[in-house]
Amino acid sequence: MTQVHVSKEILGRYMDLEEKGRVMCEYLWIDGTGEGIRSKCRTMESEPKEPKECPVWNYDGSSTYQAEGSNSDMYLNPVAIFKDPFRRGPHKLVLCDVLKYNKKPAESNKRHTCAIVMEQAKDTHPWFGIEQEYTLLDVDGHPYGWPKNGFPGPQGPYYCGVGANKVYGRDIVEAHYRACLYAGVKIAGCNAEVMPAQWEFQVGPCEGIDMGDHLWVGRYLLHRVAEEFGVVVTLDPKPIEGDWNGAGAHCNYSTQAMRDPEGIKVIEVAIERLSKHHVRHIKAYDPKEGKDNERRLTGFRETSSIHDFSAGVANRGASIRIPRQVAEEGCGYLEDRRPSSNCDPYAVTEVIVRTTVLDV
Repeated sequence: MTQVHVSKEILGRYMDLEEKGRVMCEYLWIDGTGEGIRSKCRTMESEPKEPKECPVWNYDGSSTYQAEGSNSDMYLNPVAIFKDPFRRGPHKLVLCDVLKYNKKPAESNKRHTCAIVMEQAKDTHPWFGIEQEYTLLDVDGHPYGWPKNGFPGPQGPYYCGVGANKVYGRDIVEAHYRACLYAGVKIAGCNAEVMPAQWEFQVGPCEGIDMGDHLWVGRYLLHRVAEEFGVVVTLDPKPIEGDWNGAGAHCNYSTQAMRDPEGIKVIEVAIERLSKHHVRHIKAYDPKEGKDNERRLTGFRETSSIHDFSAGVANRGASIRIPRQVAEEGCGYLEDRRPSSNCDPYAVTEVIVRTTVLDV
């Protein structure tokens, strides 16, 4: 197989060319797997300032697991705009809802119902912060930086580690962080995780529908940055079998009443409601309705059992963790540790609000 080398220096000569006022808009959407991100670009004659200034577009849904070839047109409905850190200047990233030929939401479009629920609950001001874990892989699918014919040393020195023998891929993490800041994604932090080549970035606090919008764009930026380094990102919740940590998307959540003085009482009511809908939440917390999370939520390696609901203060082996500071101060937020790393944040935030606020 012939290896092709692409020169970024040559590309740079073209990226500096004058655009003469026209703008490149990269439309982003979620494909039929519920976890894959697709994108394509179109030219606009002026810089859009809000989603409604971007036209509805279409694409071939038969190539994205969303339609049959005989009726394949799907519609891209712009819902959020971010700055493009790759092209810079006036160019934009345009996040889209996906609609079917009949203008109804595609099956993979979880944003539609999430937006309805968030509107119903807007007076409670639901805030979210999601901790997105992921693993870096070589193009051959082997964990990035791992020995090709063996394994690294046991877990222990890698979490928040420093040094070439502790962490792999920090340049990708740094580049992604800057890309998020430039784009306007509400990235809050990042750190190396427990398994080598595993990292985490946090997005939030975001209110309502913004949580899903910002996390999906943060994921897109991660894949694009890693692509430039020739590295693959996987959001698989258990990429390496055996005695290695899986990957989750812990969801930190609060309403105004939880953040107010004595909000711990409201948090306790929310946890009681969550305990009654454990199965519903598990089905919403990964694209395969629990089948992916089954490999991760074993009750070991900082996880709860997928079969049982539990809650506790500072307990990372529970379904719901109340941070110790929250317990001491009597107000704050709770952490749902069940969502899988490849979850759809729209589905996660929707079901949490349905259960704890709307009580339906």
